[in-house]
Amino acid sequence: MASKQFRFFPQKFGFFPYIWLIYLVFPILNLQGYSGVKLMAGYGLVLLFLVTYRQLYWTEGRTYTAWMGVQLLIIVVLTVVYSPYNMYMGFFSSNFIGWYTDTRQFRRALAVFTAVLAGLGLFYLPQVYGPDILFMLPFAIMMLITPFGIRSINRRRVLEKELDQANEQIKEMIKREERMRIARDLHDTMGHTLSLITLKSQLVEKLVVKNPERAQAEAREIQRTSRAALRQVRELVSEMRAVSVAEELAEAAEMLRSAEIALEVEGDAALPGVSDLTQNILSLCIKEGITNIVKHSRADQCRISIVMTPGEVQITLEDNGIGVEASGSGGTERRDGNGMKGMGERLALIDGSLTLAPGPGGGTRLTVVTPRVVKDGKGGETA
Repeated sequence: MASKQFRFFPQKFGFFPYIWLIYLVFPILNLQGYSGVKLMAGYGLVLLFLVTYRQLYWTEGRTYTAWMGVQLLIIVVLTVVYSPYNMYMGFFSSNFIGWYTDTRQFRRALAVFTAVLAGLGLFYLPQVYGPDILFMLPFAIMMLITPFGIRSINRRRVLEKELDQANEQIKEMIKREERMRIARDLHDTMGHTLSLITLKSQLVEKLVVKNPERAQAEAREIQRTSRAALRQVRELVSEMRAVSVAEELAEAAEMLRSAEIALEVEGDAALPGVSDLTQNILSLCIKEGITNIVKHSRADQCRISIVMTPGEVQITLEDNGIGVEASGSGGTERRDGNGMKGMGERLALIDGSLTLAPGPGGGTRLTVVTPRVVKDGKGGETA
């Protein structure tokens, strides 16, 4: 099992923690007037301060508070024993105090920090001149104000994250309710019709030898009933908000952009002449395919090709990621088999098909093919 890659700071903070390291130059400069054991001890304290700075990015709870206490203790020692200007290292601690989400812990940490600053100020008050006091006082005030600003920013980030999660839940609830509504409508509208077709089919099977003429009449009745069922399905679909392929490609581009995956689209996304039902199913397949690429492919490039012929529509999604894994049956599949199964079931409703295979240059190629439905001139439709 591969070991985890070592990181000095959490990746989510980017370069921000490294910028603060520049300010560690000042306590090191303040040590240049010393030598021997005192100088080495000072370097050791600065190094230990760096350790506390890193650990405060990774820990939480009581461990976080313990590292905070060690950091404040180091600031006190460096300020009292070496230089009063080391008190400015309190900006590090004031930043971390603002990370406390619990109000009681925040107030307690701020009170301790205020007491430390006040104690250091009183300790050096008899030793500093008037101009130095006027110079240090604004920085002390800023150190006391900073935790409130940091805490406000962090709370806003948390609220934004919770809002995003709530919006996702609302979307899922809307989708679930829409599925239930469609299921109820299909059951109420199509249940009786399909039962009638089944009964008439059984009757035709019995009459085909005994009474061929009546069997033919019943077969024609089945055709009329099936056409009526098709019209009912169209009516249900027309009431739905179908998502076009062009609209889905716009959403796919946004998702891929967020995942830092370049997108190239070839072909006419408008799909002129293609029904809303077919476009809706194709859009769902594109959504599932793009989701798989973002989650599993580790790709940085994605290409979507749209080809229309007189008889079919073909959409191909290709990426340059890690590819697919061969299954025991000789085919290929991604990790989330349920998503692929769902695509296959949706395409089966319109006699479509899908193929998942390795791409020509590596990565994965997903090909979705659906027939184009045209009028037969008699009120029905043929592929």
